[in-house]
Amino acid sequence: MATFDPATAAHRFGLGEPDLAITGADPAGWLLAQLGPADPQPGTDLATAADGLRAQALFAQRLRRPDAQEPASPSMGASPSTEQLFLEHYRSITQSDQRAQLAAALATRRPFAERLALFWSNHFTVSMLKPAVRGMTGAFHREAVRPHIDGSFLQLLTAATTHGAMLRYLDNDRSAGPRSPLARARGRRAAGADGVRPLPTGLNENLAREVLELHTLGAASRAYSQQDVTAFAAVLTGWRVLPRPVDMASLESGTRVAGFDPSWHEPGEKTLLGGSVPEGPEGLGIALQRLARHPATADFIALKLARHFVDDDPPASLVRRLSDRFKASDGHLPAVHAELLKSAEAWTPGPRKLKTPAEFAVSS
Repeated sequence: MATFDPATAAHRFGLGEPDLAITGADPAGWLLAQLGPADPQPGTDLATAADGLRAQALFAQRLRRPDAQEPASPSMGASPSTEQLFLEHYRSITQSDQRAQLAAALATRRPFAERLALFWSNHFTVSMLKPAVRGMTGAFHREAVRPHIDGSFLQLLTAATTHGAMLRYLDNDRSAGPRSPLARARGRRAAGADGVRPLPTGLNENLAREVLELHTLGAASRAYSQQDVTAFAAVLTGWRVLPRPVDMASLESGTRVAGFDPSWHEPGEKTLLGGSVPEGPEGLGIALQRLARHPATADFIALKLARHFVDDDPPASLVRRLSDRFKASDGHLPAVHAELLKSAEAWTPGPRKLKTPAEFAVSS
């Protein structure tokens, strides 16, 4: 018989509460009532993906025109390095993102929903340590993750995979099919006598491998081969941030910054996990649906959820129950999240997990 105690509800599934009485007489019910999309983060100065791209374009312009660079702050010294200028340029965006995340965690009346948003953002990781993504990581969390934790896993997977930050972070922005119109044109230029050296073209498998290994099937599942990685990379060609030449500095906030560019796409039918995938933008939807509905994906997501919330070595019965619910509901995330809260194994008393430094600070 499960013991649904307030402390476990507040700390294992929430972010800590100053008064455990908030959970009421039904701690599990208190958590179940929080299911739904994550609340909007507070703040009026939060950057969209378009804002992040515009900031990148402005920084590039300032590097090309030293006379147009913004004044350096006193903390950077008389001759700031490019790295110092880079960090200073994005400081306001970064600080606004961090303030919004902390404020949302501190003020939320739905801590389980906030924990789920953090879990899924970690599952679909993008990092501002990569310069090409700087200014877009907070937008990724707000645009691709937070609105979709109340839908299907396929919806969340699609939003994350096709967001400009993810396409930039895992280099799909530079992946061109070997037989794409772009590659053929550059091949003709290389064969010409104009002396212009063509830009390198070719498949980049980073995003394809990450989706298979870390977002869906799992590296340990052995459900896919290197051939599937290559085929999926070909399916993904053409999905990128808006093609140049584009005046990114003039992008309006909220503008969709990523989409499908057929000139970069590898033509022809592909074979992924034993099934065919047509060429063109519709191919990605078919491929992602196949991955989202694969039994290995259900097992992988179930294990990650159980590890995150319950125990690094979770009960096999809990993982199996979550996986079965994922399959039966066609990846409906609220149903899987609810199954976690209703499972007796998830409420085993005693300390099972360490809080992250951020979670510990918010709880304090």
